[in-house]
Amino acid sequence: MIRVLSSILAALLLAGCVSMNVVSDGADSRLMLKGYDPVAYFTDGKPVAGRPDIKADHQGVTYRFASEDHRRLFIANTAKYVPQYGGFCANGMVYAIPIGGEPENFKIIDGRLFVFGGIRPRLYFEMDQERNIKLADYYWETEASDADWRWQSLKRVWI
Repeated sequence: MIRVLSSILAALLLAGCVSMNVVSDGADSRLMLKGYDPVAYFTDGKPVAGRPDIKADHQGVTYRFASEDHRRLFIANTAKYVPQYGGFCANGMVYAIPIGGEPENFKIIDGRLFVFGGIRPRLYFEMDQERNIKLADYYWETEASDADWRWQSLKRVWI
């Protein structure tokens, strides 16, 4: 009974939070990818730090860019460049748990940007990549995308 009440209290306290893996940096209180340029993953094949003075907002979060050209590319096709699963670890999403997600650990698969919590989660994900993408997509769409990440993690781990 205490466990249920604690869970309900936690849910009430966390209500209204958005499921995105963001950090706060300077004037940007909801910064995606820790400030790395989302377009650079595709154009440079690596994480490149974005500039605080070149940015765009999308779905309530801020993205930074290394150049104005990257910013224009992003605005023209945001769906292509945003990280999957709100920037959380793709391997965690296989279990419907939005955790981690370090933008330095990434992989582009079929034109989609996947972020991982480290090397090992990426290796586990790659062991059955096709199945894991299907599972992660399913859980993101049916459970996690509209839930607060803390509540979703609590629900999946403790309940």
